[in-house]
Amino acid sequence: MLGVLGASVVAGLTACSVGESTTTGLPPATPTASPDLPAGNGALAAGGEIPTSSAPSPTPTPTATKRIRRTFIPDYQLPPIVGGLAPVITKIPTQHPVVFLTIDDGNIKTPESVKLMAEYDYPVSLFLTRDTIADNPAFFKAFQAQGSLVENHTVSHNINMVRQWGYQQQLNDMVGMQDYAAQQYGRKPTLFRPPGGAYSNVMRQAVAAAGMKAIVTWEAKANAGKMDYQVGNSLRPGDIVLMHFRAEFAADLAAFRAAQLAAGLEVVLLEDFLGVA
Repeated sequence: MLGVLGASVVAGLTACSVGESTTTGLPPATPTASPDLPAGNGALAAGGEIPTSSAPSPTPTPTATKRIRRTFIPDYQLPPIVGGLAPVITKIPTQHPVVFLTIDDGNIKTPESVKLMAEYDYPVSLFLTRDTIADNPAFFKAFQAQGSLVENHTVSHNINMVRQWGYQQQLNDMVGMQDYAAQQYGRKPTLFRPPGGAYSNVMRQAVAAAGMKAIVTWEAKANAGKMDYQVGNSLRPGDIVLMHFRAEFAADLAAFRAAQLAAGLEVVLLEDFLGVA
């Protein structure tokens, strides 16, 4: 868990590239955030997360038959906001055999993705970007009907917002998505995922001011039809897994499902486990 409050350095992870990045935390009073510094295995890349448009399509109707899920009493408590800084969650320390699936952006909208999520009955956290879903926001209500929740991935998806924008610009981009999500989906997000993965103390301050409880990053992702791990070579209890609404959605979901079943883990809703649903 990287929820070190007021600390000197915080890790920034790249949402749509194989690599990851690091950004130095700034004290809350600093008006602008620090630049991103590349980590050892790569740098921030913009190529994978440039929003692409897709033609509006009728909202698919989910047909899932709900499975009986095991009930897990959370053995982890989300750290509170201290000093105006939201905590950062990268992995949940837990003894339960659980894994958390998160899906970002909302670029590609296909009935196949709704069908697959209904078939597997996975509750997931959807970190959506307003500018990529505005052409068909109703599409994601099908996932809501399956038990998933919409969270905040900003209005504009500026992956350089940490180094380009100060506190107020970051806050405005977050609040814009907060309001849009409430209007479209009837709930204000409680969790935030930074575009590109990089964050700073200025961003943590803005997240708290926008009314959210935590920044959520990841240590594993389903990407290009395979699993990528920052630690180890398999899923572990408490892992937060990143996916995207892309053309290879089915292949990525199949890779995740194979890893999830091989590890003997159950997919549970992150918000439920954190008590912020």
